Amino acid sequence: MPGGLVALLDDIATLAKLAATSIDDVAGAAGKAGSKAAGVVIDDTAVTPKYVVGLSPDRELPIIAKITLGSLRNKLLFLLPAALLLSAFAPWAITPLLMIGGAYLAFEATEKIWEVLSHTSHAEEVIEITDPKELEDRQVGGAIRTDFILSAEIMAIALNGLPPMSLPMQTAVLAAVAIVITLGVYGAVALIVKMDDLGLHLSTRPQAYLRKIGHGLVSLMPVLLRALSIIGTAAMLWVGGGIFVHGLEEFGLGVIPHTIHDLAVAVSEAVSFAPAVVEWVVQALGASVVGLVVGGAIVAVLHVLPKKKPA
Repeated sequence: MPGGLVALLDDIATLAKLAATSIDDVAGAAGKAGSKAAGVVIDDTAVTPKYVVGLSPDRELPIIAKITLGSLRNKLLFLLPAALLLSAFAPWAITPLLMIGGAYLAFEATEKIWEVLSHTSHAEEVIEITDPKELEDRQVGGAIRTDFILSAEIMAIALNGLPPMSLPMQTAVLAAVAIVITLGVYGAVALIVKMDDLGLHLSTRPQAYLRKIGHGLVSLMPVLLRALSIIGTAAMLWVGGGIFVHGLEEFGLGVIPHTIHDLAVAVSEAVSFAPAVVEWVVQALGASVVGLVVGGAIVAVLHVLPKKKPA
């Protein structure tokens, strides 16, 4: 036991020394790994504001703080150790798990589209809750559960994007990704949900230009929330489909990935402006179509087929 304790303390000291002497390497690797998860981050930022809709304005920031702590707990206590275990003992499982997560994201996006087209929604369940604490607990719990799925994708994508490195460095990089992304996402969410309060405050100021800014912020809020909903849905289709396409390529099923790539290259070569941007857009659209097909199949199994009565 003493030897094990000494070894553990030595490992901790090594990790601390590594973090102190290689902070630039950690930051650089974390930046590269985090950038791979950009699409999921956009979706996370777009999805979260809906969980404070209908709640008291003075509870918005405390609720976001609860969700932030829940997100950090998801990433650091559960997903980070799981990611390290996968990397060490079952690296072959990372791609299948990513594909399952990508399919889930595509399903979430397609389900939102289906609800709009079929005029069905689960929002009525929330509206019927009259107890503020019950509503708050439900919203926070729902946000943290959704965050767990998105955080799992973020951590898996970040892990998959890391170059070969030691376990302590992997731990430091993934922890940095988890903390920076979480604070960035929920800091942005806090700014979004308090935008109308800031607008109302500015609209009462004596300066005319501040009042105009305030009225503009208040008017912008509903438009921004609708835009975020659309952006979030598009991001889920793009990211989920993209993960699925990459997984197919990893398993040697390259027809769809190569078709999307070849089409993107052909279109970019046919235009005379911003070919790199055009190529990226076409690839994103191709991934979104794959996401729509995958998500649509799951929606059909879960929602459409069960409603059909046998003849």
